Amino acid sequence: MTQLTTSMFAPRLVVIEVTGTRPDRPEYHAKVQVLNGRVVTDGVSDGWNVMRIAAADVTPDELLWDTRHADAIVIVGGEDITPSFYGETTGYEGETAHFAAADEGQIAVVRRALAAGTPLLGICRGLQIINVALGGSIVQHIDEGIHKNEGVPIDEILSTHTVTLTTTSGLARGLGGTDIVVQSAHHQSVGRLGAGLVAAAVAPDGLIEALEHHTAPITGVQWHPEAPDAPADQLPRLLASLRGHVESSRRERELVAA
Repeated sequence: MTQLTTSMFAPRLVVIEVTGTRPDRPEYHAKVQVLNGRVVTDGVSDGWNVMRIAAADVTPDELLWDTRHADAIVIVGGEDITPSFYGETTGYEGETAHFAAADEGQIAVVRRALAAGTPLLGICRGLQIINVALGGSIVQHIDEGIHKNEGVPIDEILSTHTVTLTTTSGLARGLGGTDIVVQSAHHQSVGRLGAGLVAAAVAPDGLIEALEHHTAPITGVQWHPEAPDAPADQLPRLLASLRGHVESSRRERELVAA
């Protein structure tokens, strides 16, 4: 667990990754660290007090305890979710390593965020965690097509493509339009939508690329706004949307207390 502090009065952002170490896959781990590190540094630059936690390195109960005071949460990318959490089995095409304790902890964090009204953003795997946490399913393997570059070094795995955001979505407001360019690298996708979730974006091939909860400040994007070659303003805009939810909630509490 790493704490990066800017000010005692700044909002508290917790960035939750899967694991802090992958000794058997150093190249993949290095790539993931670049992506996750961007979320942390942009959060600090935007004035958040940032805490970074690897979910597999603590118990699910410890993860809940360590995130109890978060003003907002980002669940970032990584390995496939353990299939038993969405009613499926292992042995599928393209299967990666699984971290069941991390899955359990992150699912619990999403459910508490929903109950408490804590703003939460899921990136890639994080979107899938949101869907599974709320009772949705995962398509275990897709024809990657535009969604992932195959047979290339890990630094070239991210694919550039467009997505179309729904006009009424918070994402369209936050990102300033409905047609955007993204970078993605996923071999799984959303199947059945979880309770309260609506599709907020689709790719040209029709796959769901973003989710939003219809009442809670919970959003998931299947792409990587934190990628080095992603449009530079995407991640800052998404973090700004989280901050907007935090400030709106604070104003409401102040009005109630007045």
